[in-house]
Amino acid sequence: MPTIAQAIRAALLEPDPRAKAFAARAVARDFAAGRLSFVFDVPMPDAPGRPETPVLLPPSQMPKRGKGGSERGRIALWHALAHIEFVAIDLALDMAGRFGAERGPGFVADFLSVAADEAMHFALLARKLRSLGSHYGALPAHSGLWDAARETAHDVAARLAVVPMVLEARGLDVTPATLERVRAAGDENGARILERILDDEIRHVRVGATHFTAICAERGESAENLWKMLVRRHFGGAVKPPFNDSARLSAGLSRDWYAGVA
Repeated sequence: MPTIAQAIRAALLEPDPRAKAFAARAVARDFAAGRLSFVFDVPMPDAPGRPETPVLLPPSQMPKRGKGGSERGRIALWHALAHIEFVAIDLALDMAGRFGAERGPGFVADFLSVAADEAMHFALLARKLRSLGSHYGALPAHSGLWDAARETAHDVAARLAVVPMVLEARGLDVTPATLERVRAAGDENGARILERILDDEIRHVRVGATHFTAICAERGESAENLWKMLVRRHFGGAVKPPFNDSARLSAGLSRDWYAGVA
């Protein structure tokens, strides 16, 4: 029987976007069906496989998207969202593969489920790009999204604090406004895609917050205090308002968590 670590590593190293999305969903299905042994016999790679395109640029060198109502602006928006979801596949896979041995099967199952969701989101966004006459890889993309994984590879609490509880939580804040702009422009298909992503991301943040709180209880630490310390230490940016307080609360993050670091 193949091991869970082998399957996750293979999915992480897959460079082709479509194949990676299929692989992530297959790993989640196979683990749930008992077709992968709970053995961590290979290490996770330092960096995941990437396609030749999109060209990855530092944030300061990313071109402006253009006006939201223009064809160029619409394509740039959906391309940026597709890239976020593509990298999110790897972030969830790496979470399960890097920390699963210490955290157990429930942790692995949770983050493989997240990876499968992100793969589905990417597939929806890639199809959206094709409907606009473009494709994933047609534009440059942000190079820094994997930095959070590299910075927190040593500590599961730090990874949980930064990836689901900061980066994904930021999606809860910004997606509703994007969704309304898309719907106001008459793109109901795009609005439904964003609604699905928002609903799933609330669950993803809740998964991260639940596991983080459990780790803090094991360590005898205050969850809110440790989160604030880890974010200050390992997150390179700012935790910026405005916040979607209702979505964050649904995901297990009360305002007491993030008000002190905003």
